[in-house]
Amino acid sequence: MQRRDLLRNFAISAGTATVVSACQNATNAPRVEADDLPKLNWKMATSWPKSLETIFGGAQTVADRVGAMTGGKFTIECYQADEIVPGLQVLDAVENATVQCGHTAGYYYAGKNPALNFATGIPFGLNAAQQNAWLYQGGGLELMQKVYGEFNIINFPAGNTGGQMGGWFKKEIKTVQDLQGLKMRIPGFGGEVMSQLGVNVQVLPGGEIYLALERGAIDAAEWIGPYDDEKLGLNKAASYYYYPGWWEPGPSLDLIINLEAWAQLPPVYQEIVKTAALESNINMLARYNSLNGEALKRLVDSGTTLAIYSDEIMAAAKKITEDILTKNAASSPQFKEIYAQWSQFKATVSNWNNINELSLARFNSGQ
Repeated sequence: MQRRDLLRNFAISAGTATVVSACQNATNAPRVEADDLPKLNWKMATSWPKSLETIFGGAQTVADRVGAMTGGKFTIECYQADEIVPGLQVLDAVENATVQCGHTAGYYYAGKNPALNFATGIPFGLNAAQQNAWLYQGGGLELMQKVYGEFNIINFPAGNTGGQMGGWFKKEIKTVQDLQGLKMRIPGFGGEVMSQLGVNVQVLPGGEIYLALERGAIDAAEWIGPYDDEKLGLNKAASYYYYPGWWEPGPSLDLIINLEAWAQLPPVYQEIVKTAALESNINMLARYNSLNGEALKRLVDSGTTLAIYSDEIMAAAKKITEDILTKNAASSPQFKEIYAQWSQFKATVSNWNNINELSLARFNSGQ
């Protein structure tokens, strides 16, 4: 077995075996006091513009907490998209050791392996709480670390935006026919679904969306939700704001680390990195949930038209999603394994949540 394979197998087993411990002991985060631990300075490439303190802040939280918990011995400098590499090439930069680590979304690289969609989220899939449950307690992280391991990378969840909105459109969309020929920015399996619905799909990093929409290079775009979308100015380029974001009900973001760089870290530094990633994962979701409500009100007050996707569009999108998942499972044993495990978990957790949460939500909403 080659050295790269040995590193991958060791890192995956070690990383997964201890991540649950990190979750359970996040409030007792380790602090380094030993004088003989090394001074390290890493670079982190990200897929995000620095102007979005929410999502870029997820990367910065990891860096800040690692620095604090090591007494400044282990520092990580975060770079926005395009400072070191383009926002959609972060995985390549980490794989090739251009940088030691990155903060990105797995589904940006689904062209390399469609199973990376599960690392971020699947259309009509798990919400944020369910996604975290699958990753931390349902075997999902172990499966995702095997996928990332193929690229000389180990990953840890380090952010979740919560349920997203369904995108900005320059015109009203009522039927599948209304989607025909639209140019839309949307990545991942959501993009594949939209493509089969007749949309001309484009994948752009966040920092490029506004200009593309404003200048007419695209007719529609999805990004995240009210707070970040407002920060990007998307409401100034399109007036119809659709929901729900059926393609991203609870998407995870990943801290990805080059396996050689990871293997060279002292064990205590590895534990600190895991703890910092966990803290980022928790804090980002809380921040989005705190900010999005007020931002949505501002958008509506300023003239944005909220609109819900029709049942026709939702039903067509769900059927295509199921077809895409089935097709990928038929062509890849790895995808088939992950999809089967994920589906079983989704069925179980959804049944539980429908009983204990959805019933209360329906009552509280007056439905």
